[in-house]
Amino acid sequence: MAKKVRAIVRLNLAAGKAAAGPPVGPTLAPHGINVMEFVRAYNEATKEMIGTVIPVDVTIYTDRSFSLTFRRPPVSELLKKAAGVEKGSGSPKTNKVGKVSKAQVREIALTKMPDLNTEDIEAAMRIVEGVARSMGIEIVQ
Repeated sequence: MAKKVRAIVRLNLAAGKAAAGPPVGPTLAPHGINVMEFVRAYNEATKEMIGTVIPVDVTIYTDRSFSLTFRRPPVSELLKKAAGVEKGSGSPKTNKVGKVSKAQVREIALTKMPDLNTEDIEAAMRIVEGVARSMGIEIVQ
C-alpha cells in the first residue's frame, strides 16, 4: 500500500552545506518532519557536488517520513560556472559580465534537458540563451 503524500516542497540548497536554519527549518518544520534528519540526508547525498546549488523536491508523507528527488543545478548556476563569473549583471542590457560559446550553451542545454519542458535541443538552447541574456552574459560563436 502506497504512503499518502502530505506535501511536496522544492528547495534550492548549496550541495553538502544544508543547515537547520532558514530556509530549511522554517519551510519543513511546519510539515512535522525531523529537520536534522533531512539535513543529514541532503548533505550525505550531495557531498560530491559541494559548491553547486542542487534543487531538491522533498515529498513529505502523512506518517512524517520523507523522500528526496534531486534535480540538476539551475541554468543560471551552470552559466555562471561556464562564464567564470560570481554573479549576473544588475543591468544586463548595458553591462555585460561574461561570455559563453554556443558549444557551452549546447552543453548546458543537454545537461538541463530532463528538467526543461521541451524535447528539442534547439528550443532548450534558446531557453539557456534567454537566461544568459537576462544575466548579462554574451553568447559568442
